[in-house]
Amino acid sequence: MDMKKDYDLLRERAELLKVLGHPVRLCIVRGLLNEGEKNVGDMQECLEIPQSTVSQHLAILKSAGIIDNSRQKTENYYHISSPLAKELIEVLFK
Repeated sequence: MDMKKDYDLLRERAELLKVLGHPVRLCIVRGLLNEGEKNVGDMQECLEIPQSTVSQHLAILKSAGIIDNSRQKTENYYHISSPLAKELIEVLFK
């Protein structure tokens, strides 16, 4: 058993859990999984929180590599980019 390798994997998984450990971020990722790509405005209406708050949570998720965005005209649409996060959300809400 390679302790260093195991510890790196544990740290990576712990970081994923930490980022997803906020109810708003968990809701965003679950919504993207269930409903597909969404823009900030769609998420803001669904979550009923200020758009700036949604944007802050999206930035955290994007920085962690959990989501990514694509630009369509003047809008950014977000989607899940982490297969591991997708799998985790599927298990959590099975």
